[in-house]
Formats: sequence, structure tokens, C-alpha cells
Amino acid sequence: MPTAPGTEHALSVRQILALERIAAGEPEVVAAAHHLDRPVRWVHVAEAADVGVMLSGGEMVLTTGVLLAGDPHARTEYIKSLHRAEAAALVLGLGRAFPSPPEDMCRAAERHGLPMVVLHRPFPFAELTEEVQSRLVRRKFAAVSLSEGIRTALTGLITAGAPLQSLLDEVAAHSACPVVVTNLAHRVLATAGERPAVDDVLRDWDRIARQPGGVDGEGWIRADLGGRGERWGSVVLCGHRGDGASGRLLADRAAEALVLHRMLAGSAASWEEQSAQCLLADLVSGAVPARQLLPRARAAGLPVNRRTFVPLVVRDGEPGQLDRVLRLLGLPGLVAELAENATAVLLSLARDQAAEPLAAHFAARLRAETGRPAIVAAAPARTGWEEVPDGLREALHVADAVAGSPPDLPAVVRLGDVRLRGLMRLLRDDPRVLSFAERELDGLLYADDADALLPVLRTYLATGRNKSRSAELHHMSRPALYRRLEAIEGLLGVDLDDFEQAASVHIALLAHDAQET
Repeated sequence: MPTAPGTEHALSVRQILALERIAAGEPEVVAAAHHLDRPVRWVHVAEAADVGVMLSGGEMVLTTGVLLAGDPHARTEYIKSLHRAEAAALVLGLGRAFPSPPEDMCRAAERHGLPMVVLHRPFPFAELTEEVQSRLVRRKFAAVSLSEGIRTALTGLITAGAPLQSLLDEVAAHSACPVVVTNLAHRVLATAGERPAVDDVLRDWDRIARQPGGVDGEGWIRADLGGRGERWGSVVLCGHRGDGASGRLLADRAAEALVLHRMLAGSAASWEEQSAQCLLADLVSGAVPARQLLPRARAAGLPVNRRTFVPLVVRDGEPGQLDRVLRLLGLPGLVAELAENATAVLLSLARDQAAEPLAAHFAARLRAETGRPAIVAAAPARTGWEEVPDGLREALHVADAVAGSPPDLPAVVRLGDVRLRGLMRLLRDDPRVLSFAERELDGLLYADDADALLPVLRTYLATGRNKSRSAELHHMSRPALYRRLEAIEGLLGVDLDDFEQAASVHIALLAHDAQET
């Protein structure tokens, strides 16, 4: 039977029969006991034989049946009329009209699935009416208060420009259960709630996602996310312990707020990016052990069983472009910007796929898509998930080390390609290195023509002190280059033809450049 309008905050027939006040009437369910969870919107006392025309659905009708006592046909028609009016239940007080439950009414009620209850002792209907109506009013008032409270809280967060996570934390605080946001493929984009409970949900997410509607039984409430005729995800309350009406209200209010938040953010893919960013940032930071992040990675759609993981970092790459290249190549992975000008790509490959050729293929396809050279830093492939954080950190270090490097780098740069430059990037904040660089370059850094001389020195040392190549790269004659080199040597007080002195200046310059970029 369809749910009657206005029953979202109703009591069920079963809940009403469990009230202490009604116990005095010694209630007995005599028909349709399997429909006791039907919602009761209102309680109506009526002795009229044609009561059905007075109902709008969801009522529990209380009667003594005094007008039905001598007419079996009228009794069955009475049950039919209640069924047609979508009444929730019939309560018959036994007495002079019916000293025992009338079998014809019981059979008709069972046939139509209408719960029928008899009261074996005299019972003032007014008491039950007052009890139920007051409870219904209180429930509706509580629902309105809850609705306005959560809406006000979420609207305030949106107005203040709060991130998605803050909204979900607010919903989780009100619902007291894990909250999960998914896309249409049931991939988890964000979560909130107590961490152990959330982890329990994520560990079982593969099975949950296969359930109809992506929910897992009683207390799991899903609300669609979408707008303008398009659905693009869901918010799920996982194991809500309160009543269903409150849970549904919370889910609906959460959905309204999340849709508004996404519309104001403007980017259709921003939640996917934020999800990947949070996961990769947690892996890199080491604040959370990698094994505890595995359920999040799996729930986010990253294949993790018997896989090879390839950590990459692309300089000056846009996450949207990189994600598109992955899709074009059919490579599963996570993409997120982890630092300024550094976007991480964590590839997940089958064990029989060759990591290095695929990384090179990714770099070549990225260059073709963007129309410009792309610097792709890579760490060696990892076969264990717990090795992934070290790999990401190494790829980030390599990407950082190649900043300001000569343009003749390989398509995929690895730790062995950055050598001394990489070491200087690692040590750039060491005060001893800073003091060394300042001491070695002092005469040149503050010279009037430092802006013209520093690039020449940088190129000369980077080309292995090749004067012909340096002159060519700076579009100057060799005599002009010689004059600038002489000026540099005079300012620094060194002989650049001496290997040790040139090496010392080169290291100092790399340390200086590491501070500048």
C-alpha cells in the first residue's frame, strides 16, 4: 500500500500498540500482523458505517462497531472502505456489540492487509487519541527543529566558504554515524564520522557498492545529488540509529547543502580531485600509516590487489589534463596537486605491465596533449602498498630538484638524473650550506652587473665548462663570453679552469638556485 501523505514523521502501528497507556485495554492483533510497521498519521474515532469517505490515508480508526453488529455484509464493506481509503489500522473495542472478534471482519482485514486490533477490556478512546496525537505533534516539532537546525548550520558553513569536509563533519555530528559521498560509479569521494566506524564501512565498500542503490540494509539512507535534471552522486548515512524519518530528513538536508556547495564551487570534478588530494597528501605526510589508508584507496576506485604502483610527479601539470591522459591510455590512477607546480600521479598497474615504458608513454602522450614539454619525475615502481609513501616523496623530490634545470632532460626524470642538483635541493635549508653559498658567491651576487653575469656562469658550469656551447646558448661571440668569464673570475677571486675551484662555485650556485626556486 502506498505511503499516505504526511506520514514521514508518523508512529507505526507497532509503536502505538507498545505504548504503556494502551496496555490497559489488553490489545490483540487479530489480522494482518505482518503490516504492523505501517505508519499512522492520525488517530480517528468514528462509529459511522461509511467512515472511509472521511479519511485521507494513514489514519488509525477506533470504533466499537455498534452500527455494524447485525449486518455481516456491512462489516465486510466497512473493511473494504478502510482499505480503499488507505487507513493504517482498525482498532475494535470489544463489548456489547462484539463480545469477541468478528470472524468475517478478521478474514476481510487479513485479505486486504489491514492490521486489525481488538481491545479485550473497556478502554477510553480519548486517552489513546490524546496520547498519540501529542506524540505525533512532538515528533513533527522535533523534525522541524532538526530540519531548521541542520539547514542553518550547513548554510552558515557554505556562506563562510567552508570546504566540503566541514559540511560532512556537521552532518556526521547530527546523524551520529559515518557519512559517505559517492559518485555515480559508487566510488567514495569523501567521508566523515568517527574514524574506526568509517574505516569499517570502507573496508567492506566493494560489497556495499554492489547492493541495490549502494546501501547496506536498515539504517542506511541514501539521498541523490544532482541538479538541472542530472544526477552525479549520492550522500549515504551508514547505519543511522535514529528513526527513519529523522534519518531521511538529515540525508535530504545534507544533499541540498552539498548540491549548493558544488554549484558555488563551479568545478564539476572538484570533489574527485579533493578526494585524491586528501588521500595522496596523507600518504606523503606519513601522518597516517599506509595500511590504514588502503580501504580509502580501494573505495576511491584505485585497484590495490596484486598491483604495481608507479609514483609520478608532473611539474606545471594541471590535474584535469593529467586525468584525461590517464583515461585516454586506459591507466587506472589517482591525480592530485600536492604542492605548487607539482601534481602527483599514482599509477596502479597489473603485475605483468612494464612500469618504465608505460611511464614514458604517459609522458609522451602528455606532451602531445599539451603541445609543450612536460617534466615527469618518477620513482621506481613499488609492489607493496606500504612502499608507496616513500615513492611519492622521492618523485616529489626529483620534481623539486629539476626546477630551473637545463632543458635537455629525459622525458621521465629519475633520482639518478638530478645528482648534485637534487642533493642541493635537499640541503637548501641547512644553514651551513647557506653560509657556504653566500661565502663563495658573495662578490658576484651583489655586483652591479650580476643579472648579466649569473646566467653566463650558470650555463658555463652546466655545460661542463664548454665555452663554445655556452657562447652559442647565449647568442654571443666567444670573445664576448671570455670577457664575461674573466669578470666573473675577478669578482669571485677564483680560476674557473681549476676543477676544484669551479666545482666549489658550481655547488654554491646550485645551493643558491635551490633557495631561489
